[in-house]
Amino acid sequence: MKTLWITLLGMMLTWTVFGQAGESLEKKNFHDFTVETIDGQSLDLASLKGKKVLVVNTASRCGYTPQYADLQKLYEQYGGENFTIIGFPANNFANQEPGSDAEIKQFCQKNYGVTFPMMSKISVKGKDQHPLYQWLTTKNYNGKMDSKVKWNFQKYLINEKGELVKVAYSKTNPMDEKILGWVKEK
Repeated sequence: MKTLWITLLGMMLTWTVFGQAGESLEKKNFHDFTVETIDGQSLDLASLKGKKVLVVNTASRCGYTPQYADLQKLYEQYGGENFTIIGFPANNFANQEPGSDAEIKQFCQKNYGVTFPMMSKISVKGKDQHPLYQWLTTKNYNGKMDSKVKWNFQKYLINEKGELVKVAYSKTNPMDEKILGWVKEK
């Protein structure tokens, strides 16, 4: 009886561990994910249904860090009922985001007046890549394209239905006509 109990418990633990990991990878829509805000709250991305979303991985000590100003400008001009920006701090490139969530939040507000939603620091590539970024970068999950996060301030454009539309790499400024055109198109 004791052996049977231990076997059943082991099977349940295996199912729980592998079921949860597999569940994250099986998601086919942006709106299926829940992420953590920079303040430690849960954000169910289903709450963004009907909005276009620009997802960007950020860093405080990068040559592209001044893009925070244009991200904020884009958010001030177009953010609201139909569009939003979500920033994901990440320390995957040359240790350019070493700070804590509190330090990142303070830096963003003090230096760039950031009011668009910032999330808790995550990994956007590698073995510990966040499940949302696995979805963003893998065609088998997002149904659109494979991509690699090449550097900080890479932008993923998500439509109102939660589908990946395209990727804009770091060099593309948030106020570039390619992004503005997408935000404004009906």
